[in-house]
Amino acid sequence: MSTTFPVINPTTAEAFTTVEFASAEETDAAIERAHQAFGGWRDLAPGDRATLLRRFARLVDDHGDELAQLEVRNSGHPIGNARWEAGNVRDVLNFYSATPERLFGRQIPVAGGIDVTFREPLGVVGVIVPWNFPMPIAGWGFAPALAAGNCVVLKPAEWTPLTALRLAEIAAEAGIPDGVFTVLPGEGPVVGRRLVEHPLVRKITFTGSTRVGKMIMAGCAEQLKRCTLELGGKSANVIFADADLERAATAAPGAVFDNSGQDCCARSRILVQSSVLDRFLELLEPAVKDVRVGDPADPETIMGPLTSAQHRQRVQGYLDDADVAYTGTAPDGPGFWMPPTVIINTSPDDRIWREEVFGPVLAVQPFTDEADAIRLANDSDYGLSGSIFTRDLGRALRVSRSVQAGNLSVNSHSSVRYWTPFGGYKQSGLGRELGPDAADAYTEEKNVFIADY
Repeated sequence: MSTTFPVINPTTAEAFTTVEFASAEETDAAIERAHQAFGGWRDLAPGDRATLLRRFARLVDDHGDELAQLEVRNSGHPIGNARWEAGNVRDVLNFYSATPERLFGRQIPVAGGIDVTFREPLGVVGVIVPWNFPMPIAGWGFAPALAAGNCVVLKPAEWTPLTALRLAEIAAEAGIPDGVFTVLPGEGPVVGRRLVEHPLVRKITFTGSTRVGKMIMAGCAEQLKRCTLELGGKSANVIFADADLERAATAAPGAVFDNSGQDCCARSRILVQSSVLDRFLELLEPAVKDVRVGDPADPETIMGPLTSAQHRQRVQGYLDDADVAYTGTAPDGPGFWMPPTVIINTSPDDRIWREEVFGPVLAVQPFTDEADAIRLANDSDYGLSGSIFTRDLGRALRVSRSVQAGNLSVNSHSSVRYWTPFGGYKQSGLGRELGPDAADAYTEEKNVFIADY
């Protein structure tokens, strides 16, 4: 039996629509439909599958502002961010639309015949999407999976299902066959669990917390089911004394407060070489206070509200015992608001330094030399992303090779691009998404020996 779930606007803290959540039985039925659709989608000529994906991308572009406005209401994302996110779905679809024509095998020399390999789609893929970036992370999962010839059943997060549901409607309008791409809102212990447990689902792509990721990995192990896990982060932003400090201080707020800090790649630990700590903090404070927090529908807004009341309460819990150095400003009244917040000289043993806060909070810690910076950066259970600011190219390369993280940037806070691989070390994940080889993660390599006789 399906249930009704209210969708809350985080700017007003009021429900503005409802969504029907699927039951376990409805989930099973959707998986069965996807399985039935798989043969036709797999056997579609590569050029025809590519044409449909490009048409899907064009329609996403046509509806880009509609999708962005929907995300503003559902997630509280600033309109500028939301427009970028809709554009990212379009771009990812366009990028992977070339995949069907490039799923190349290999010819391997052998005695007595010829050996060739094929890349075959897996079947039904379950994509489980978080609430922090509902549109782009959905696209990162379904675009390469569809391009490789799989069918997709996608579960959006309970709080933020609306753009995924609209994308499914746009896919149908583009001519994607029935059953090939299904969006199924529902609770994790219901829909998510069935995607993991159902034997016809041959891969799970999950983005979310490390705690849930471990449960999914254990569930997939029961059937030796493929999984890609993009999980938590507690990334470091390392500022060396020789860096352009003005540039580093200007970039730091965007590296933490983008999407209100609800970002697994947030550089929420800032490591600053001791000799320039005071100067860096002088430059950082006005940059933090310049972060404009307000109505996400206003194009001038940089940071909107947190996504839910529950999550705001969780983030606030980290600040109750913290020594706050300074904050920016945030609106009063309804909505799940929180100002940008800075903690200085926290201990590496403090909870706020070690755990993923997932909110607009950054902590600053000094280091002595290069070895100390690497030690502190790696002193974490996580290893997703990070930044290094230095004018010394040799140092940039040495530290990049030594920091245990999947995505690093030098003199920039940006390291996630759909045309390059994305994923983490340690408890930040398993496998890689995005990049030119992402579709291979949704295929099996089949080996065929043909005897010469």
